[in-house]
Parts: sequence; structure tokens; C-alpha cells
Amino acid sequence: MKKYINLSFIYFIFAMIAGVFYREYTKFVGFTDRSSLSLVHGHLLALGMIMFLIVALFSMKFDFENNKKIKLFYKIYNSGVILTAVMLFVRGMVQVNNTVISKGLDASISGISGIGHLLLLVGLVFMFLALKEEAGKLE
Repeated sequence: MKKYINLSFIYFIFAMIAGVFYREYTKFVGFTDRSSLSLVHGHLLALGMIMFLIVALFSMKFDFENNKKIKLFYKIYNSGVILTAVMLFVRGMVQVNNTVISKGLDASISGISGIGHLLLLVGLVFMFLALKEEAGKLE
């Protein structure tokens, strides 16, 4: 349980950094429109901090330490959160700085972000499979 709480706290710290960076950087460059940069803070809070606080609560009831599916969830889902947040940051910086990029680079940013979302999906499937498995042991 402690590792989930620690990870949740790490995501909280990065979410706060992302929020402060967004506020200060956009103010510094005089950017007032909407951008993907504003979404990094919320994604890290919801997908990172809140999710792992919920997993920590489940770990109080279930034996996650010996469950292979939850270990796969942990690795795959974290990779997805990190990749998604990084690509939101990249897309946001391109928007805020009004950087002209090629269609190929634009498509690459979208594609890599899509991979991050797929990793989130696969990770969540493993989490639900682990929850079903552990709940079955209690019946």
C-alpha cells in the first residue's frame, strides 16, 4: 500500500509543478488562449494521484503484492500516464510558443499521445482483471 501512496504523492508533486509552470510560463510569454499545456496538471492529478490513492485503498483489502496482473497494471499504466502527460506538455509548448511544425511532426505528436492512451487502456484492463481475481478469492 505504501508504494501506491508514495507514487500518488509523486504524481501530486508533478501535477503542482505542471500547474505552476503553465500559469507562470503563459503569463511570461503573454499567451491567453487555450492550450494542451493547461491539461497536464489535471491529467496528472486525476490519472496519477487520484488513481493511485484509489489503488492504495483497494490494496488494503486485496493481496496486490502477489498479483501478477496488478504488477502489469502498475508498469503499463504508469508508462501510459507519463507518456500522455509528456506529449500533452510537448503539444502545449508548441501551441503556446506558436511554433510552426511539419505535418509529420504534428502527426507524430498525436500518434505518440495515442500510444500513451492505449497504454492507459491496457493498464486499466489489467487492473480490473486483478480486482475481479482478488474479489473472487473473498467469496
